[in-house]
Amino acid sequence: MKKQNILIDDLEFEPLISHEQIQGRISELADQISRDYKGKVPIFVGVLNGAILFMSDLIRKLQIECEIDFIKISSYGDKRVSSGAITMIKDFSADLHDRDIIVVEDIVDSGLSVSYLKKRIESMKPSSVKFVSLLVKKDCAVVPLTVDYIGFEIENKFVIGYGLDIAQKKRNLSAIYQIIEK
Repeated sequence: MKKQNILIDDLEFEPLISHEQIQGRISELADQISRDYKGKVPIFVGVLNGAILFMSDLIRKLQIECEIDFIKISSYGDKRVSSGAITMIKDFSADLHDRDIIVVEDIVDSGLSVSYLKKRIESMKPSSVKFVSLLVKKDCAVVPLTVDYIGFEIENKFVIGYGLDIAQKKRNLSAIYQIIEK
């Protein structure tokens, strides 16, 4: 069955990545992480709100033990473009000292959030810090960054669905849609 475009106010979105493609790639990522962390119990830190669907599917497919925690930061508010200023809304609950940390992001574009989180986590003296992101926008980084596990590289277009939102809406779509620029 062909996915239809979605209209939100005066914006039109077209299908970009199907639910089946997402689930297949998450299985591959879970297998790789399970191999890399065999015999360890990493803490997966989900970046709220966007990473919740990705993280829940990812940890269910792992073949290792793990712990979870969540943080919430903001650089977008209700806008479609990052303000560049990172605000901590909910801090870590877990003690990250001497632990293997895997930060779970929904999307990485400018790299400012990744850079902010990496510095913050490293100040807590973990054993290791890695990042996994469902999506990474090509050629958008304004700071040097490393995403250790990447689901999909995409073009620099606004996307919604599977945790990604527009003004807090459309996170519940099972696929990812990209805006059609007019």
